[in-house]
Amino acid sequence: MLTPPKTNTEETVHLWTHAQPIEELLASEWLLTNERGSYAASTVAGCNTSGYHGLLIGSLNPPVNRIMALSNCLEMVICGRKVYRLSTFEFGEKFAPVGHTHLEAFWRDTGVHFIYDLGAIQVEKGIYLARDSDTVVIEYAFHGVEEPVELVVRPFVGLRDFHCMQRSHAPLIGQACEDGVLVRHDVPASCALLMASGEMRYEADPQWWFNFSYRVNRQRGLHDGEDLWTPGFFKGRIEQGGRAVVSAHLAERSHGSKPRAVDVETVKADLAAYQAELIRKAAAHDETDIMLTLAADQFVVKRRDADARRSTIVAGYPWFADWGRDAFIALPGLLLATGRYEEARSVLSTFAAAADEGMIPNRFDDRSATAHFNSVDASLWFIHGAFAYLETTSDKVTFTEELLPTIRQIIASYHGGTRFNIHADADALILAGDEETQLTWMDAKCEGVTFTPRYGKAVEVNALWYNALCCLHEFHLRSSGTAEARRYAEMAQRVGESFSAVFWNEERGYLNDCVAPDGTIDASLRPNQIFAVSLPYSPPLTRRQQKAVVGAVENALLTPYGLRTLAPGDASYHGRYEGPQSQRDAAYHQGTVWPYLIGPFVEAYLKVNDFSAAARQRAAEMIEPLVQHLTVGGCLGSISEIFDGDEPHRPAGCPAQAWSVAELLRVYRLLKKSKS
Repeated sequence: MLTPPKTNTEETVHLWTHAQPIEELLASEWLLTNERGSYAASTVAGCNTSGYHGLLIGSLNPPVNRIMALSNCLEMVICGRKVYRLSTFEFGEKFAPVGHTHLEAFWRDTGVHFIYDLGAIQVEKGIYLARDSDTVVIEYAFHGVEEPVELVVRPFVGLRDFHCMQRSHAPLIGQACEDGVLVRHDVPASCALLMASGEMRYEADPQWWFNFSYRVNRQRGLHDGEDLWTPGFFKGRIEQGGRAVVSAHLAERSHGSKPRAVDVETVKADLAAYQAELIRKAAAHDETDIMLTLAADQFVVKRRDADARRSTIVAGYPWFADWGRDAFIALPGLLLATGRYEEARSVLSTFAAAADEGMIPNRFDDRSATAHFNSVDASLWFIHGAFAYLETTSDKVTFTEELLPTIRQIIASYHGGTRFNIHADADALILAGDEETQLTWMDAKCEGVTFTPRYGKAVEVNALWYNALCCLHEFHLRSSGTAEARRYAEMAQRVGESFSAVFWNEERGYLNDCVAPDGTIDASLRPNQIFAVSLPYSPPLTRRQQKAVVGAVENALLTPYGLRTLAPGDASYHGRYEGPQSQRDAAYHQGTVWPYLIGPFVEAYLKVNDFSAAARQRAAEMIEPLVQHLTVGGCLGSISEIFDGDEPHRPAGCPAQAWSVAELLRVYRLLKKSKS
C-alpha cells in the first residue's frame, strides 16, 4: 500500500479513507490556493458538493472576478474488459459513478493526493495549483501495472462566474489544438480554458451533462444544480510504472492563447521550495506551528492595481475577497507572527492609500477597484495593526511616512465626524449609525432586516478608540512631541472615564454591549466586551471588573471552538446556523460560535491570571479542539469561519477563514513565548 510521505519541509495532513461512509468523505473538504486569490477545492471523495467547488477557479482580476473554469473530471482506467471509474458525482440523491468505493487514502501537502485501489493496480492522483498563475496540474501515477492499461480523462467545463450556476444554453465551444483543447464562450473577448497533456492524446467529443447536484447549496437555500459541458476527452496508454499528466490554465483572453503541457515536476519543486521558505521565515518547528504557518499562507495574495501588485488578505475561501476589518484583525497572526513583514507593510500601505474621509475601506468591489466604507471599526483595527507592525518590526520610516498621516486623519475624522454619523459624542465616546445601518462586525442584514443593529456606542468600538488614543500618546511620548503626547493623553483620559461609566453594568457584573443614542442600554451578554480586556491598552476597568468580564464570557460564551455571539439563555439566541440565507443571517451573530474570538479571549484570560503556569496550561487546553480541527472535519489544513452554538458545534460558513487561522496562530505563538 502506498503511504503518505513526510518531509522536513512540509506538514502532511492525511486520512485513511478505506471503508469510510460516503457522508464522512463528503464532510471533509480540501483547498489549494495561490497568490492570485485563485483556488481549487472539493471533498475528500472527489465529489463537488458546492457550486464553489472546482479543480480550477481562477481570478481574472486578482484577487477578484473569479471564474469557475474546470469543475471536475470523469476518470476511467480500462484494464482489458474491466473499467474502473475513479470519479464520484451526485445527481439528485444518487451517486454515479461511485469511484469513492476504490478510495484507500487521501493526504494533503503541496498538493492533494488520492490513492485508488483497483486490485493489483494502484493509482495515485495528485492535484497541484501553480503558485503564480491560474493553472492546475493533475498527475496520475500508476503502480502494479504488469499489462498496459488505458486512462481516459473527460473534463467538465464551467467558465462561469463562481457565484452563479450554468445551464446548457451557455454558448461554449471547443477548438482542438496540437497539444490539447481550447474552450471558450462563442462571444468576443471571451476568457478561455486551455487543457493539454504530454502523455495522452485529445479526442473531440462534445457533450452536455445535466443536473449535477450540490448538496451544500441545497442546505444553504441556494440553487443546487447545474449543467456542465465537456468538449471531449484525453486518452493514453499506461505501461509499467507509467504516469500521465493533464493541465488546465485559465487565460484572460482566448485570442492568441494556445494549450501547452505543463511540467508537473517544476510545479511541485516550486511549491515545495516556497513552503520551505515560509516555514524558515516563520521559524516554525513543531507540527502545529508548521501547519498553522502553511494555513496562514492561503489567505495572503497579491492585488493587481493599475501600477503595481500589492499584498492583501483574502478574508475566507471560497467566496470572500479582501475585507478591511478582517485583514487587520488577521494581520498580526498571518503576517507578523510568521515573519512576513514586507507583506504586512504592503497590506497596511494599500489600505492606507485607499482611505477617504478618515475611513479605511471595509471591502473592495468584486468587479472593480471601488472601495466600500460601511464599517465603523475597520479604521480602528487598521490603527491597531499599524502599531503592531511598528512594535514588531521597528520600521519607523514606513510607519511615520505612510501610516501615521492616515492614523491622524482617522482620529480627527472620528472625533469631528465622518460618514454614517460616526463622531465623538459629548462624553468623548464614539457614536455611529442609525436603525438602518450595520457598521460593526455583527453586520448581518437580509431583506431589509438588521439582525444585530448595535447603532450608537458599541463596546468594542470604544475599546478600540481608547486603545488607538493610548497608542498615539505613547508613540509621541517616545518620539518628539510632548504637546501631541499630552493632547492624546487627555483625549484618552476622557474616553476612559466615560467608558467605565457608560459600559460597566454593576447589576449584571459585566459590560453593556451597546448604548443607543437615546441612552437605551443593550445589556445582552456578547463577546464584544472581551476586547476591553485583551487590547494592549485596555480601558481603565478595575481588576475586579476585568476578572468579572472574563468570567462572564467564559461561563456563558466559551465553547471548544471559540466564543458564542450571544448567551444561550437570551430570548434571541439561535443555536444552529442552517437553512436559507434569511435564516442563516438571523443566527449569524445571535449565538453562532466564531473561532477568531478565541484569540482575544485567551489573551484576556492570561492577563487577568497574570500569565501563571496554571493559566497557560488551561489556555492551551482551550485551543486544542481548534488545533485538532485542522486535521479532522471541515476543511483539512484550515479553520472554519463559524460553528453552531449548540453541541456538537458543527462547522459552518466559509470552510477556511483568515482571522480564524490568524488568531489561533497568534495565541499559539503567545503561549509558546510565555512558556519559554
